[in-house]
Amino acid sequence: MTRRTFTTACAASLAALRQRAEAFYAGPRPNIKWCVSSFLWTSTQWQDTGTLPYTEMLDVIRDTGFNGYRFTGWPGILGRIGMDLPQLERELSKRDIRIATLSFGGPADEPARHAEIEKSARAACQFLNRFGATELVTFSPRRPNKVLVREHLRRACEFYNRLGDICAEYGIRTGMHNHSQGQLVETQDEIEMLLAWTDPKKFHWCPDTVHLYMANCDILGLFRKYAHRLIFFDLVDAKYEYQKDDLPLANGKVEKAGSQNGTFMLSNRNYGDGEVDLQGIMRLIKRVKYKGWINIDHHHARVSPQNSFTRCMSYIRTKLDPIYS
Repeated sequence: MTRRTFTTACAASLAALRQRAEAFYAGPRPNIKWCVSSFLWTSTQWQDTGTLPYTEMLDVIRDTGFNGYRFTGWPGILGRIGMDLPQLERELSKRDIRIATLSFGGPADEPARHAEIEKSARAACQFLNRFGATELVTFSPRRPNKVLVREHLRRACEFYNRLGDICAEYGIRTGMHNHSQGQLVETQDEIEMLLAWTDPKKFHWCPDTVHLYMANCDILGLFRKYAHRLIFFDLVDAKYEYQKDDLPLANGKVEKAGSQNGTFMLSNRNYGDGEVDLQGIMRLIKRVKYKGWINIDHHHARVSPQNSFTRCMSYIRTKLDPIYS
């Protein structure tokens, strides 16, 4: 295949994906679709071995009124969902829900690993193409000592521009998901450095508000400044709660008292129960005419996923939809 033929094929693929996306956004919410993350199930609801009751999760997503979900655990979890990809497509179609994106990562700060990550990114993009998704959410590498963050971030940003080019070959956009639990991009200054050191035409922003909250970021300030770079984001309410006691999980595990993971889980809140200005964020994304997915990435459900997402959808319909309908 010549370069010209390849470029033409990529352009045709991109156009087809955009047409599918435009058709998907026609409806009662012409700009926004709401999804949840499957991480809630993989982290707290399901055991680490055996076939996953995947259709039960899909039923909860459908029954609570969401349009889709972020696929987590890719690619390893594909062997545990109890169905092949054609079967998964059929199950999604029956429920009229979609895979919105998937969580992707790798040691982008290690040049010797870049070829490996590029290969993985191409496979991820092919997976997303199959399910009609047009965004890839990228997580940063593990966190080095603070004095080395700038150098590791510089190396990663050089790669992220390349990653943007690779994704664009498949009609996919990618951007950074900040994380407050031991990853390279955590704090406000690190987020702003990454956005300054990457090409806005190639690499975008996929923030998570609970992680912004836990890192003590100026959430509204960041959205006000960088909302134009949004392609996908996690809108999660939060209120800090230190884990004083052991926390039993539905999968049989127990988070021991005083753990960072348990404290983070307890600090995740249903919409309206926390301190994140959800309505303020909606007003800001309306100003830039954001069009895309908004994701709820719960890590812990105090009662059940069904209860949490039902409550959140009620808040969406009564408080957020009127702002950006």
